[in-house]
Amino acid sequence: MNSSRKRGPVRAPRSSQQRVVAIQPVPAGRLLAVYGLLCAGLVGLAGRLAWLQVVDATNLQTRAHAIQTQTTKPIGKRRTIVDRNGRLVALDEQRFTLWAHPRYFNFPGDDPQKIRTADEVAGKLAAVLAQPKPALLQTMAGRPSGVKLRTDLDPETAERVRQLGISGLDLEAYPHRIYPQGSLFANVVGFLNLERVPQAGLEQSRDSDLKRQETALQMRRGADGTPLPAGLTAGSLYGDDLRLQLTLDSRLQQVALQALAKQVKKWNAKRGAALVMDVRNGEMLALASTPTYDPNKFWTSNPGLFREWSVQDLYEPGSTFKPINLAVALQEKAIEANGRVADTGQLSIGGWPIFNHDKRANGLIDFPTVLQVSSNVGMVKAMAQVKRDRFWHWLRTMGIDEIPDTDLPGAVAGELKSRKDFTGQAIEPAVAAFGQGFSLTPLKLLQLHAMLANGGRLVSPHITRGLRSGDALASAAGGSGLQLLDPGVTRTVMAWMESVVDNSSGLGMKIPGYRIGGKTGTAQKAERGVYIPGALITSFVGHLPIDDPRYVVLVVVDEPKGGNTFGSTVAAPVARQIIDALLVLERIPPSHPKELQKAVAKPRA
Repeated sequence: MNSSRKRGPVRAPRSSQQRVVAIQPVPAGRLLAVYGLLCAGLVGLAGRLAWLQVVDATNLQTRAHAIQTQTTKPIGKRRTIVDRNGRLVALDEQRFTLWAHPRYFNFPGDDPQKIRTADEVAGKLAAVLAQPKPALLQTMAGRPSGVKLRTDLDPETAERVRQLGISGLDLEAYPHRIYPQGSLFANVVGFLNLERVPQAGLEQSRDSDLKRQETALQMRRGADGTPLPAGLTAGSLYGDDLRLQLTLDSRLQQVALQALAKQVKKWNAKRGAALVMDVRNGEMLALASTPTYDPNKFWTSNPGLFREWSVQDLYEPGSTFKPINLAVALQEKAIEANGRVADTGQLSIGGWPIFNHDKRANGLIDFPTVLQVSSNVGMVKAMAQVKRDRFWHWLRTMGIDEIPDTDLPGAVAGELKSRKDFTGQAIEPAVAAFGQGFSLTPLKLLQLHAMLANGGRLVSPHITRGLRSGDALASAAGGSGLQLLDPGVTRTVMAWMESVVDNSSGLGMKIPGYRIGGKTGTAQKAERGVYIPGALITSFVGHLPIDDPRYVVLVVVDEPKGGNTFGSTVAAPVARQIIDALLVLERIPPSHPKELQKAVAKPRA
């Protein structure tokens, strides 16, 4: 048996069949289109890159610089003000505002994710801030962030808050203006309001000088916020240490203000002012007025107190102007130094009666006696020897109706009749002879008396010595001023004023060993050209020492009430206390040492 079989063709196993796609050539047009599109994109990118790097580079650099730079604006610090001896009068102190962010409250040592409650934080803050815990909780109630808990925190309290180490509490520093002397210099220094805008005094008039040199600080920072020193320009961290130095002496100012306030209260007066000037250079050593206010709490006071009336209000000086008029008559050679006038007690000028204050006739008297008895009639007769036109000319030359050259804020000009009215009506020069019919400020009267004391020079009254660096103090300025009167004339008048003090036992101005001159004044008070019935302005002006004049003291008390209200009883006692202090503070040597020694030894015997 043949086992072999005839076999058919062998089939391969069935497997996945692959489709073969025939390769066809890409059309040339399509390749060109794709190539063109890619080229256009590359050209666009290159153009954009060129635009950014060349055309828009400055703008991009500016934007990048703004993102990388932190700008800190100046907080508006002001320069310190000191008196003539360096005592602080006004300064900026750092104060703080306390902000709370309850959603970030966390105590030192806590897990960073732990949030403390407002109750827990208020419990720690209450003792430090000296505020009730419920009040703090009420302020923070329902507010997750940006809660102002307290403002006007002093540095010590702020440091105690900082030592608590509570996250979510921020202290924002800001400058706060304080006045350590309180009301002592309020009338001349002024104050800043709560928005730090100057409102009165030197703070306002010298605002540009009192602003510290500050610039906006720009600091470059890295991506992680690290400051980059390269971002600081030369001088960007510089801050000046200049201080404005006054000519005023806080010790003498204190004496003047206390004596003045006591006398104003005693006589129930409307107000008072006391001024002290160095006649050699016009420096003011004291300028006190009452009533006054506390610039640290200005909002509690009447705004009418924010102005210095002795610089801004006019009054008729009365008898305190008589020495100045006599100097004019001597300068014009209308009277002789040893001349005399007949005081009849009263006279009539153009139908107008003129009396002495006591209506008493003093007979034939010399000019020292005219001042001693304050004779109105004697003054009218003396000044009648001066031609009216020349009299008016001198009043104009002395600047009665001009604003004084001074750095005192708000100084005003006085009022003087026109040449026509003054020369055309006999009553005008007659009343001007004893200090009425025209008006000026106490500051202007002080300036004119300083002219008598310094040999006839009209110096400029001022209260600042300028800006000084650090603790340095400026020295007193030298003598200057416009020469108006002959020194011989002024020496004669000063001797006459000395006789007023020497021969007026009731005045109380004699000080053993010292030569002092003075003149009282008791004038009617006028308002809008009409004299107010019963209203008086009492004053006293003093010079010392007569042999080498250095200082003039003026005290003016407005509308004292009661009987016996005269310059000698109301104003002179204040001047006496000021002069006593001035002799000690300025170490003025006595003109007659032996006389002083006798006076000192006498009580011991």
